[in-house]
Amino acid sequence: MDAGREELAGYDPRDYDPVAVTVDVVALTIRGGALHVLLVRRGHPPYTGMWALPGGFVHAVRDAEDLPAAAVRELAEETGLSAGDGALHRVHLEQLGTYGAPGRDPRMRVISVAYLAFAPALPDPRAGGDVSDAAWTPVREVPELAFDHSRILADALERARGKLEYTPLATAFCAAEFTIPDLRAVYETVWGEELHAGNFHRKVLSVPGFVVDTGRTAGPGGRRGGPRPRLYRAGGAALLHPALLRPGREEPPPGP
Repeated sequence: MDAGREELAGYDPRDYDPVAVTVDVVALTIRGGALHVLLVRRGHPPYTGMWALPGGFVHAVRDAEDLPAAAVRELAEETGLSAGDGALHRVHLEQLGTYGAPGRDPRMRVISVAYLAFAPALPDPRAGGDVSDAAWTPVREVPELAFDHSRILADALERARGKLEYTPLATAFCAAEFTIPDLRAVYETVWGEELHAGNFHRKVLSVPGFVVDTGRTAGPGGRRGGPRPRLYRAGGAALLHPALLRPGREEPPPGP
């Protein structure tokens, strides 16, 4: 460590162009049978009054933080949850991508690391800080967003739809215990496709480690006197094999 400091004795950061780092969060949840994304209305320049994804600058010097911690902080600030809240612990958070095109932020060269969050339920958002409003918005009703956030949202939606094919992340939209129809509703909502109930049920139960039968049942079945639907919880599988492909697809997407 001391040798490293000695090597930097002549280093002057002013010799390099300044670059700032931000995080942006695409938080998705299902409300009223529709896929929603969390948006905030900017209260200060640039793009005052426009809707945007939650995000902000990473604390690099004072209260220095890692990138995932910054994403959790931004999500917590907009949802009103604390970083230690149990509901926030149920949020699946993964890095989506890095966005650094020149001019994406008119203030200076800003590189954003975007995160994708899946959540079964989060409270109504609250406005604060540099935002004047915050709202869960149906993805089909999202207006043009500030910065390059429309592109980031499009990338996030494609990532979410693809990951439901070959990973068990659909369970991240469900409660701790759920029925197969609950799980099917997640797929139908995210994919925007109606699925055959019987085929879906058979496919889910044919994938090792996807779901685990709790041995309990939910409320009454759909037909009078019909069987009560069984309750399941997420299994331990990291990948789905065979994959649950979107209608019209023949092969799962490559890569993780």
